[in-house]
Amino acid sequence: METGGSPACGRAAPLPQRADVPMSNMNPVVRWFHQLGSPPYFDRFAARWAPWAFALGLATMAVGMYLGLFVVPADYQQGDSFRILYIHVPSAWMSMAMFALMAFYGAIALVWRIKLCEILAMACAPVGAAFTLITLATGSIWGKPMWGTWWDWDPRLTSQLVLLFLYFGVIGLYAAIEDRRAAARAASLLAIVGVVMLPIIRYSVVWWNSLHQGQTIRVFGESSMDASMLPPLLWMVVGTKFWAIGSVLARARADNLQREAGKDWVRRAAGVER
Repeated sequence: METGGSPACGRAAPLPQRADVPMSNMNPVVRWFHQLGSPPYFDRFAARWAPWAFALGLATMAVGMYLGLFVVPADYQQGDSFRILYIHVPSAWMSMAMFALMAFYGAIALVWRIKLCEILAMACAPVGAAFTLITLATGSIWGKPMWGTWWDWDPRLTSQLVLLFLYFGVIGLYAAIEDRRAAARAASLLAIVGVVMLPIIRYSVVWWNSLHQGQTIRVFGESSMDASMLPPLLWMVVGTKFWAIGSVLARARADNLQREAGKDWVRRAAGVER
């Protein structure tokens, strides 16, 4: 039988295969993210940039604290006690931002099993818990002269306390399971479920009667806070973000090194010969 141009033995011709794209031909942004997932590359990245983030955070917070304590005039109702807001408000914003970031990394870790995202998600938990604790402490100190009590089961305060317990739950769950990857995935699931608290905290002063003052600072629209009082707050907001970045990178680097202990690249980084 004459086969002509048909495939031999009646088999279909193989489909053309796409060759792997060399790293050098990747989009620079895609290549950077691809490299960042490598434990040795991330270690070098974190070691390089964490100190810079800490330094920028300290510098900008120092400017914000100086302006808030010595330049901005006292509030016409609260006097000098209002100055604690320059610590309280940025810490409150960061407490929620870190939880959202933790849940974001956790979702990526659960869906795509990216180890670096597991590490980053777990690194966010202690940092966010610290900001939440500062928020509650400064809120209580501020509330004493304003409300006449250190604590009230106010919707905003109570929901913020629940957020702290969620952070503790993530930290505890991660520490309780021996397998680091399984522990990170279990804790990430708790973080994702806990995201429901963020809109509750945000809108608690709107949905319920609250001792806590309503929204005075708006990203869009006019803020009810006097314009002269805003610059120190903006400096503190930027400073806490830099500090959080440095803290997450430092904690993630330590966790990464612990997970990779025994690998050749860790020994080389530590200057230990095999």
